[in-house]
Amino acid sequence: MPDSGPPLCSVLDPHAWFDPKRLHPEVESLIYWRCAARSGAALGGGLVLLVALASCSVVSVLAYAALLALAAALALRVYRNVLQAVQKTNDGHPFKWLLEKDISVPAERAQALAAAATAHFNAAAHELRRLFLVEDLVDSLKFGVLLWCLTYVGACFNGITLIILGWIALFTLPKAYEMNKAQVDANLELARAKINEISAKVRAAVPLGRKAESDKEK
Repeated sequence: MPDSGPPLCSVLDPHAWFDPKRLHPEVESLIYWRCAARSGAALGGGLVLLVALASCSVVSVLAYAALLALAAALALRVYRNVLQAVQKTNDGHPFKWLLEKDISVPAERAQALAAAATAHFNAAAHELRRLFLVEDLVDSLKFGVLLWCLTYVGACFNGITLIILGWIALFTLPKAYEMNKAQVDANLELARAKINEISAKVRAAVPLGRKAESDKEK
């Protein structure tokens, strides 16, 4: 079986990135544009927030966003009170359904989230230790190439710009892959085959690579 070890070959596996079954139904509905209005609102709202964060401090953005939400809630509450007084109705609090909604996180859910986060952290820590301490020469070389590429990405974009691009990609790449799955899979399979071919040549030429491979087989 061809080697598909981290990090480059796994990056070229679209099923690891664009598998709707691994997502929460609400998240899947948003990023795959099952409801265009909701997805557009989420994309636009996120972009407004991120652009604001790029221009102002986090504290200012959060404070202004909270003030805007509070002002809207106050305006709606006053409007409904005036409307009830004029029309002599008793519709009650406009946010009654939200006030009565249970927003507490169950202990079981919190424990499940903590367990999942711990599992991901442990897996990442073991993988980074393996790569940085050169357990497998070829995998560490792949990781080095990825880091080298990231130095050029960092020279061109700052953190908030990458987050904005990532947010846009979140709402475009999954849907684009879903619509062009066959063509993308064919092209990525060619790239994977080329990387596996180069990896095999390096493993055959470097004694340390052969030693790590034999250790894995044991």
